[in-house]
Parts: sequence; structure tokens; C-alpha cells
Amino acid sequence: MNCRVVLVEPIYDGNIGSIARAMKNFGFDDLILVNPCPIHDFGWAMASHAKDVLERARTVRTIEEATTEANLVIGTTGKRLVNKQKHLRLHLRVPCLTPFELSEKLKGKQGVVAILLGREDIGLTSQELAKCDMLVSIPTSQEYPVMNLSHAAAVLFYELSHLEGGNNSLASQESLRLLHEKTRSLLRAICYPEHKIEYTVLMFKRILGRTELTERETRTILGVIKSLRWQIDKVQSGRK
Repeated sequence: MNCRVVLVEPIYDGNIGSIARAMKNFGFDDLILVNPCPIHDFGWAMASHAKDVLERARTVRTIEEATTEANLVIGTTGKRLVNKQKHLRLHLRVPCLTPFELSEKLKGKQGVVAILLGREDIGLTSQELAKCDMLVSIPTSQEYPVMNLSHAAAVLFYELSHLEGGNNSLASQESLRLLHEKTRSLLRAICYPEHKIEYTVLMFKRILGRTELTERETRTILGVIKSLRWQIDKVQSGRK
């Protein structure tokens, strides 16, 4: 299991250095920066003996570039949605796994897992969280739920540091993308309410993300959807 740490538009170079240090503390070295701030002397100083992690870090412009070839994309959030609209809570950010629960689900798996860490001020946006297969949140006090970015990262890295590789290969990103696309197409074929389609596809994405599908399982589901579409087309053609 390869855990890739993706920092999305970090504002402070000190946090970048601190996260690099935390990564090395727990055995991680794959760091990607999405549109980061410049890293000055303070950032390098905060990295301490993990300067090699910063030196190897790659800089990209989009999350899509950062998650290329990732089998699973994990979004992190410290936001609470108690006062948000019900459909957002149901479809977008819940249920959230704890870091421990995430590590338990990834046991015995093989592949690349991209962990997205958001901005210090607003975290990951709703649109960015919608791109994730699973969501993780650290259960903190309701009085002050949002942690410092580097502190939250250290907690997450600690829980994931115990992972050992396995033989269960996760589905490829391309197969998962195709599965979401075919699900959307199937919903339209059965005249599912258009205004509900995207939220429903997102819900399916959350459900399937939590099952950590293998490539074989994904291809089996795609085969079932193909058969359903064939039957639907056959019935519709007979009515004409």
C-alpha cells in the first residue's frame, strides 16, 4: 500500500515543512503540492531532518494531476454539517471515517491511496470533497473541532503507519471512473429524475468507495450494468 499525501493550496510554508516532517516520522515520503505557496527558509527549517521529503515533492496545478493512478482518493475534513441542508449531509460529507477506521478498511489492500489535505483556512471545498471516494475526519471536541493542519496530518499518518501490504489489488481509477459514468447513464435510461442524478451518483460513489472494490469486482458490476442497458434498450425498441 502506497499512501500519497496531497496538500491542496497550502497557505503557509511552515505547515508544508511540518507535514513533511510528520510524514518522515511515520514512514511516508510521497508528497504532492497543488498550487502551493512559496517555500522559504521557515518552511525548510520546520521540515528539520525531512528536507529530503520536500526536495522530492512534486508540484502540480490540479487535484486530478495529483491523484493520477490513485486507486482511492481520501478526502479529509474537520467541518461539521449540523446546520447544513439535509441533502448535503447525506450525499456529500457523511459518513466520515475516523483515521483508525480508515486504517482498518485499508488493511490487506494493495494500491495507491491519495490522502487530500485542504487549505488552512477553508479546508477542501464541497466540489473537491465530491471527487473523493471516502472521507475521513478526526473526532475532536465540539468546542473547538478544527485542528491545525500539520497536527491533523500527524494524527492521520500515525494511524496509517501500521498498514501492511496485501494481495487484494484495488480497482484502477479508470475502471471506477467508467463505473460512475455507466451508473449515470443507467439512471437516465430508466428515466430517473434528472435533478437527483448527480446526488445519487455521488451516493453510489461513497458506498462503493467504502467497499474498496477490486478490479475484478468493478468489472463484474460493469458487466451487470451492460446487461441491464441491453435489456432496457431491447424493451424500448419493442415499444416503437
